Amino acid sequence: MQHDDVVWSIINKTFCSFKVNTKSQRFCRNEYNLTGFCSRASCPLANSRYATVREESGIIYLYMRTAERIHEPKNQWEKVKLSRNFEKAIHQINENLLYWPGFIKSKCKQRFLKITQYLIRMRKLKLRRQKKIVPLQRKIERRETRREEKALIAAKLETAIEKELMERLKSGMEEIEIEKELEEELEADDMEMEENGDFDIEDATLPSTSKKSKLSKQKKDKSKKPKRPRVEIEYEIEDEPRQRLRA
Repeated sequence: MQHDDVVWSIINKTFCSFKVNTKSQRFCRNEYNLTGFCSRASCPLANSRYATVREESGIIYLYMRTAERIHEPKNQWEKVKLSRNFEKAIHQINENLLYWPGFIKSKCKQRFLKITQYLIRMRKLKLRRQKKIVPLQRKIERRETRREEKALIAAKLETAIEKELMERLKSGMEEIEIEKELEEELEADDMEMEENGDFDIEDATLPSTSKKSKLSKQKKDKSKKPKRPRVEIEYEIEDEPRQRLRA
């Protein structure tokens, strides 16, 4: 058998795990507390006959406890689902708490009103468009900027290398085209000589040498430097010693 006065005397004067002391007031952290204050009327441990209102996943329930069921912790709370209509829910509270103390009845109604108000606010906020706050990851941003800078530098180098290679290819192609044109001209000259019948044995060796000589001349003309002017030095020889010898 539970003695409420004895339990309250122990809780009030000594330690309670749900009690929170402040400078002005004492609060209770028990989930079944009706008001949130640590007092004799609103303490769920020191009252064998107790009722409260709670919300679970958007649904409001009325919890009731009597002295006959307090020895069974599993079945000590009777749970009644309240309707979403405000008037019907108040009528349900009045019916279930008909012969209960007026303090518990009035506080249950107040708690039900507060819970319905904050549920309405929650629904309104969900329907509105809300801004999603996303945290900025500074390290990842810095890493990406560094990679972008390196990629730009590499791309610039690649483009410069490509330009140089294309220029070299163009210069090489021009030389090859010039050589081909010269070879075609020489072949045409040889064919004309054969048709005219003025082909000799000595001329058979000329085309190969002439081709090479013409190509070498073209290369030399490119690499030739302007010649320096020649300087001629005249020496005078004296004839005096010869005359002496004759004498």
